[in-house]
Amino acid sequence: MKIEWKRPTEICENPQFIIDGANRTDICQGELGDCWLLAAIACLTLSEKLLYRVIPPEQSFTENYAGIFHFQFWRYGEWIDIVVDDRIPTCNNLLIFTKSFRENEFWSALLEKAYAKLHGSYEALKGGNTLDAMEDFTGGVTELFELSEAPKGLFIIMKKALERGSLMGCSIDVSGQGKCPGKSNNASNDEISKRGSLHHLTKEWSFHIPLSNDIEGQTEQGLVKGHAYSIIALEEVSEDGKIRLIRLRNPWGWVLWKGPWSVNSKEWSTVSTADRENLKKQTLEMSEFWMSFDDFKKNFTKLEMCNLTPDALTGDERQSWTVSINEGRWVRGSSAGGCRNFPDTFWTNPQYRLRLYEEDDPEEEQVLCTVVVALMQKGRRMQRHAGAKFLTIGFSIYELQGQNQHLQKDFFLYNASKAKCKAYINLREVTERFRLPPGEYVILPTTFKAHEEGEFLLRVFSENKSTSEEAETSIDKIERKPLQAVEETEEEKQFRVIYQKIAGEDMEICASELMAIMKNVLSKREHDKNMKTNVAALCKNIILFLFTDSEIKSDGFSLETCRSMIALMDTDGSGKLNLQEFKHLWKKIKEWQLIFKRYDKDGKCSISSFEMRNAVNDAGFNLNKQLYDIIAMRYADKHLNIDFDSYICCFVRLEGMFRAFNAFDKDGDGIIKLNVLEVRPTVFLLLTRYSYVLNNIILKNCKHFK
Repeated sequence: MKIEWKRPTEICENPQFIIDGANRTDICQGELGDCWLLAAIACLTLSEKLLYRVIPPEQSFTENYAGIFHFQFWRYGEWIDIVVDDRIPTCNNLLIFTKSFRENEFWSALLEKAYAKLHGSYEALKGGNTLDAMEDFTGGVTELFELSEAPKGLFIIMKKALERGSLMGCSIDVSGQGKCPGKSNNASNDEISKRGSLHHLTKEWSFHIPLSNDIEGQTEQGLVKGHAYSIIALEEVSEDGKIRLIRLRNPWGWVLWKGPWSVNSKEWSTVSTADRENLKKQTLEMSEFWMSFDDFKKNFTKLEMCNLTPDALTGDERQSWTVSINEGRWVRGSSAGGCRNFPDTFWTNPQYRLRLYEEDDPEEEQVLCTVVVALMQKGRRMQRHAGAKFLTIGFSIYELQGQNQHLQKDFFLYNASKAKCKAYINLREVTERFRLPPGEYVILPTTFKAHEEGEFLLRVFSENKSTSEEAETSIDKIERKPLQAVEETEEEKQFRVIYQKIAGEDMEICASELMAIMKNVLSKREHDKNMKTNVAALCKNIILFLFTDSEIKSDGFSLETCRSMIALMDTDGSGKLNLQEFKHLWKKIKEWQLIFKRYDKDGKCSISSFEMRNAVNDAGFNLNKQLYDIIAMRYADKHLNIDFDSYICCFVRLEGMFRAFNAFDKDGDGIIKLNVLEVRPTVFLLLTRYSYVLNNIILKNCKHFK
């Protein structure tokens, strides 16, 4: 196939962007297997407000034409503008992909091109889920209900959803699902069974691309299998009690319900004239019909709902959802802890505080709040060309009792979850609806396996006031009481003599001399056989004096670490350490060494990057999630272990960072205040003395930097 990219003006005469409004007949599938996307576009044509949010009006091939068109999509919490030129792939002067039944109408083809650009390529659109595309077109959160397992109070759930402007659709499963023509079979059968057919439409409106082996299969009552119906309204009427009715619409406008409560059924005679006239007056179009809610649950198999954010609503709704959005990421070795099957690392996953303030309905017997939690992984479709697949994701919710910090391992070992997703699924988004008592909770979004990296978006929809935010630990350091000066012991006097012989008359050592000392201190090799110099012998004496009980097996510290040590302890700016500074240094190292040994469980002179969190806390440093992620990325090896040299280097730089920050924080209020003349030397000091990790901590994560 020879592909040529042509502008509409080169394909036909008098090209038009939209002719007589956009509708479902403008969407004809081409060679690309993206019927899931086309179904969502067809939904979009039935709401002018939503349509023109995605396709800004007043674009044409005549007035102000510049060869480009722009479209808007919801992308991970914000609306973004995608601009494309109007060159479209053709073969023999015919469009290869999506087209309109009118040869000179091009809005659907250009919309498909813009959506392909959003995801990186046309190829990225092969295989997908209509629910995902509808979220990209509306910014809403979608839910799928299996009507055979419908929750209690489904009628109330749907009625409240309509009041909040939610879009709803329903469908009847087709036995023996076929493959959509031209569709890549990328989604597993297991995925489809968990979330619904990829050809089903979500939302209040519907559009069905027939399967090859089941075109317009009908039930005895006149409903079409595999076809999606819109849900328009819900009502209750009196007939010796309350009868619940539902009004549906067939987007194709024909083949209607023939059962009870159909147009001429006898059930209409059983209700009052006022109710009958009111209900029939609501049925304005021939494509709409009523049926009982019980028949609805018996005949349909799936209910799909899209809950819209307030900015997407028309303004006529009586209420709207309260929405909170949080972005996060799983970082290997730090915050990619996996599910509850990994108790040693589960607690390291990102944690989000959820506060529910008031119940849904004060008149209900149970005091409960409705919450819809949606966890979406970001960017995986765009990375498909690089081999990326959707991670298997899910989440758990725990009830809190006054904890404000990042919850530790023991909390999850001894507390059961209050709620959780039904299953971990390898789809873009996992959504669940819960009813929880007012209170405070923590949500843990996780991958199923540990050590899997990815970015995600966590959204919470609630009927009444709620808030959600990441559980952050304040960044500070617990200052320990300084040791009181005591008279120098005889042993310390002897050490002074040894130190002087190494350091020389100035009694100071440089980074290379410090590295030599530390290498001998920490190494367990047989130094006695290789003691060829007086310096080596003196180093051995320092070993006996400083680290006689050391069990750390290490090759010593790198020159970079030693330079950081000197930067930390060098109070006079000489670039060297005097005796007193050196003694303070090794006391620090001894303290940190004891913490290291606590977590070096296998004695291999390394600790897990996940355990580094606890080690940092034990040393008196309180950091936030972003800094723990930076530490893991900077210091952990490919096996997610941190050796003693990297461990000490990290601690030295953390210590130096807090000292530097406190030195600049003249008022002690956690805010650095610098005038324009002080900014340059201060930033230079931070960048040159403590590396980029310190730079991240100082400039991005301390309380304030003015």
